[in-house]
Amino acid sequence: MSSQSTSSVLRVGVLGGANIARQFTRDVRPSQTVRVVAVASRSDATAQVFAEANQIDAWFGSYDAMLASPDIDAIYLPLPNSLHAEWAIKAANHGKHILCEKPLALDRDEAARMFDAADRNGVMLLEAFPFYFQPQTAAMMSLIGEGAVGEVRAIQACFGFTVGNPGANIRMKPELGGGALLDAGSYPLSLIRLVMGSAPSRVDAVATWADSNVDISLMATLVYEDGRRAQVSCSMDAANHRYATIIGTQGTIDTEYLNHTSDQASGDAYGYLPSQLRVRRGIPNSVPFDAVPAATGSGFLFAAESFARMVATHDTAAIDYYAQVSLDNAATLAAIIASARSGKTVTL
Repeated sequence: MSSQSTSSVLRVGVLGGANIARQFTRDVRPSQTVRVVAVASRSDATAQVFAEANQIDAWFGSYDAMLASPDIDAIYLPLPNSLHAEWAIKAANHGKHILCEKPLALDRDEAARMFDAADRNGVMLLEAFPFYFQPQTAAMMSLIGEGAVGEVRAIQACFGFTVGNPGANIRMKPELGGGALLDAGSYPLSLIRLVMGSAPSRVDAVATWADSNVDISLMATLVYEDGRRAQVSCSMDAANHRYATIIGTQGTIDTEYLNHTSDQASGDAYGYLPSQLRVRRGIPNSVPFDAVPAATGSGFLFAAESFARMVATHDTAAIDYYAQVSLDNAATLAAIIASARSGKTVTL
């Protein structure tokens, strides 16, 4: 079991000093229920530099040393995709809860081993999609649940950007789990899974391949047992775009499903922007879309505090729900890339 402190604060250690770790640490700092108390790197010097720059009290010169500390309840795991399983399992074996960056794993078997390790050690493992925990996502799911657009029949979702410094960027390295699908496509796919409620039965995908043999862009069609369909698009060679349309029998929902949101159209301290969520309650195009308001803020903060609540209340039902979502996502991601590489339909 975790050595969680008796206080209401979840003490988190950050595994690695990537840029996303800096953003996570910064955004979680105001929390009353989560505190980043340590960082680990591959040397004392780099760990100390990160800790001092990010107002963290303790640092460790190896990942293993931090995992062995009794003063840490949980880890935030932002390492490259190919290292998620190894270090999540090690953390679980040390009795630490794990908040793991997306994608959780490279395939379903890897994800299953991670959850098995968490269960065996009595700790909680959660895949950290920040938009999952945005109030806007809760509002979207409420619209669907209350039948605002009737029965959902299809969803189209996309996310893409231009990758910086492609010669050295880990997103371009297949051995580190790079590629547009895992890095960008995991977002729209995870949204599709939330809305559809299950994994598809089969997928068809086509990709464009970079010189390093990772997918630089990809599109896929997902078909479900009951005839519903979804389309996912992702890229690392296009202007930034992030958008989804949920198509129902009685209406439509449009959303940007951003990770981090702001009330300000410009001038936010961290560059966060408003995220669109709108609904058309009706069949004809003469029915106007209505904007749906929701609270705003950092998805890192929302996710970390949601995780802390799950740990504090031992909310196994929530963890089990998100575990099944993550397992379905991992299986679907693997099927999509297999289809793109083979040019054939892949059945899950």
